Amino acid sequence: MTNHGETTGSSGNGDINRRPSEIRDTHEQSARKTGEPAGADDMPVGSDGPVGCLTYDAHASEHQVTLRTPAELADALPYLLGYRPEDSIVLVALHDRSGRGRFGGRARLGIPSHMDDWADVARQLAHGLITGSERRGAKPEQMVAYLCQEPAKGESGRQVKERLASLAGMLRTECGRHDVPVIEALCISDGRFWSYCCPSEGCCPPDGLPMGLPGTSVLAAAATYAGIQVRGTLREMRARLQPWETAAALEQEVVLDTTSMALVSRMLDEESRADVAEETMELAWRALTRFAEASPVAGSLQADLRDDTLLGHEEAAALILGLQDRTTRDRAAEWMEGDEADPALRLWRALARRCVGPYGEHAAAPLTLAGWVAWSAGDGIEAREALAMALAADPGYFFARLLHQACNEDLDPESIRRCLRAERERRTGAEAESDEQGVPQQDAATGTGGVQPAPSSGASSRRRRRTRSAACQDSGPGSVAAGGRQPRERQPGLGGSRPRTRAAGGSRSGARRPGGGGRRVSGNGVPRGSSTGSGSLSPGNDAPGGKT
Repeated sequence: MTNHGETTGSSGNGDINRRPSEIRDTHEQSARKTGEPAGADDMPVGSDGPVGCLTYDAHASEHQVTLRTPAELADALPYLLGYRPEDSIVLVALHDRSGRGRFGGRARLGIPSHMDDWADVARQLAHGLITGSERRGAKPEQMVAYLCQEPAKGESGRQVKERLASLAGMLRTECGRHDVPVIEALCISDGRFWSYCCPSEGCCPPDGLPMGLPGTSVLAAAATYAGIQVRGTLREMRARLQPWETAAALEQEVVLDTTSMALVSRMLDEESRADVAEETMELAWRALTRFAEASPVAGSLQADLRDDTLLGHEEAAALILGLQDRTTRDRAAEWMEGDEADPALRLWRALARRCVGPYGEHAAAPLTLAGWVAWSAGDGIEAREALAMALAADPGYFFARLLHQACNEDLDPESIRRCLRAERERRTGAEAESDEQGVPQQDAATGTGGVQPAPSSGASSRRRRRTRSAACQDSGPGSVAAGGRQPRERQPGLGGSRPRTRAAGGSRSGARRPGGGGRRVSGNGVPRGSSTGSGSLSPGNDAPGGKT
């Protein structure tokens, strides 16, 4: 689906990562017509009576909140999404079950700046949400629509409401084409709200009604009790992932240029690229440990500023460039859960912020890693934003595309986690076996011997490679293909795999380029999407692989 503003979520599932809430429509059915286009005739207009009854299934479905007015529906929006939308069209599906209903899927798109695009966006949004719900086995019975936009300079909230009225009508028409009536359409602007479905100035005056203070409603209290947190805006979330625009950005760009000139030849050389991969993982592990040991800081802005001080320019440049290798990136994706997840997410955010100037395309790797870790940790909102930004940086980045699709379709990331865990365990077992037999383990980057084994050990090494090649065939979406990098040892503490320095004098005579063919180079000659082995996640699954 085309997003003409902010890209978040999908029409099939929207931006919601919460458990479904229950809502019972108690609108009095009215014979009055709203004068809207085809598809709106059966829509009940707003009334002074209750709008609905909401039961939020927090821990034991025992907390019930009644939504009596459009004002309470307006106040509920941040809790339905988990953040405060800006410049957004939001559709919320309602499903009826034996007289009681529930909130279903949510879909959000940015409001196009050109009115000529409104009809297409309304059509896409309504079609995507309704058909997506049908694919999951439950077509919505009703819909609630929201239009959220702050006034431009010299514009009032009322003028915003009037300007967006035709867009609200298009949404109602498109939902009506699918026999799903919009029971309420609200405009939220400048701290006030308006209903497009209520013609009565008695309850819906032309100047709108004020929104309640954030966090003061009964729903806010129930959500807090249930452990639901409302973020800031998507703009604030994206700011944590966007490149620096400070004076330090120029310094970082210079260091990236210098580091690029030093690393490019090594990353392109078959004999030295495995060294670069090993150095990248070692450097990433040290940074991850440093982030994990740092004291917590209150506030996202202050936390990000502190994290920025934990990375030097040279260190950040080496990591950004090293992660352009997809096998190195796939191995870094294993830091996805437990005590590793939070420092890893912060590290990937910090690296994304360092992809300044002409290195913006290089942000696809750390942004995708940030999106993956966020999704794995249960934060679908940040995951979708990070993955969308990765695709904006590099529309062909296959890992981001697959993860974005899987996240939007509300798939379970456990299948990918399971394969990544298995890959780590296989490497650890291979290392232990090699240590016991005194056989140098496979080269981490090429899948061949970093130091050629004695002839008597060759069969054992080949057996291990064959075993690994078939290990994830039945793992479902997110399967990991064979031949990936081998970590050198398991680091105690965080529990992740950490590369061990190769013994001095190791030969690379057995190194070869996997898969043959050329290698993509972008930016200032830095290879992007190069593979140092066949161990990247299989492109045939909802996981990294293919073009990176």
